[in-house]
Amino acid sequence: MTRKQRRLSVIGAGLAFLGAATGLTLYALGQKASYFYMPGDLTASVQPGQRIKLGGLVEKGTIMRGQGATVAFAVTDSRKSIKVTYTGILPDLFREAQGVITEGSFGLDGVFVADSVLAKHDERYMPREVADGLKAKGVWQESESK
Repeated sequence: MTRKQRRLSVIGAGLAFLGAATGLTLYALGQKASYFYMPGDLTASVQPGQRIKLGGLVEKGTIMRGQGATVAFAVTDSRKSIKVTYTGILPDLFREAQGVITEGSFGLDGVFVADSVLAKHDERYMPREVADGLKAKGVWQESESK
């Protein structure tokens, strides 16, 4: 094997290694992806057990405290409502008619089981994904948040 052939084989092996590492990294990141949905955007394509982020407004009159730290409520975008259950400590500013993002998956019964809940933190803040989704549907206007 000549010097040129050895150099090309080392370069080829290095490129193959980098390609394999890049492919494995992209595959691993794709498995952990969590997509954002508004209640009206949900379709049959979201399977039970698939992790997603569900955002919208906490529907008025739906917050129900269960045993221990379990809370049930509904997230709405004024078109559709999704029932959510969460076991844990809710953010202090979690309340009705406020923006919220929940992360979790649907159970077999169609109820969204959240493992994390994020709520707005002051008078001007609305999670960007929620605000964009509500603006697109004509439910939320800028003047309401100021």
